[in-house]
Amino acid sequence: MVRITDLPDYEQAHLLSKNMPPLGPACWTKINKPLNQFRIALVTTAGLHSRDDANFGFTDATFRPIPDDENPNNLVMSHSSVNFDRTGFAEDVNLVFPTDRFHELVKSNTIGSLASIHYSFMGAGLLPEQYEQSASQVAGLLKKDLVDAVFLTPV
Repeated sequence: MVRITDLPDYEQAHLLSKNMPPLGPACWTKINKPLNQFRIALVTTAGLHSRDDANFGFTDATFRPIPDDENPNNLVMSHSSVNFDRTGFAEDVNLVFPTDRFHELVKSNTIGSLASIHYSFMGAGLLPEQYEQSASQVAGLLKKDLVDAVFLTPV
């Protein structure tokens, strides 16, 4: 892990500007059915996308849809942080986007099903409010796909 004091002044200032207050108490929702009936989507901030999709830019608040049947070997990471170690992703995509593990959970009847589309954002570059439009759009898409819960992998 890089110490903030080891970073250039401009990078220190950038990271320190993101020292935000806590989001507040969690918004809990009453569970109205068993987990083995849940439809689950994966959302990551790893900057993942299909090889044919456009790369994420440094200050990119957009998202990339990832079909559930996408071959994980067809995913690339265009996360822009030079401080981010991509070694784990290169060895096993499930470390940042655990589709194989979730397909195993469906097969074992631990969860009901997976969303037809999962979503990836590129974290790190922006403040939370700059993601509001894209996050609202993804929320609407998840609702249309009848998703009950989201598994977030913050990277």
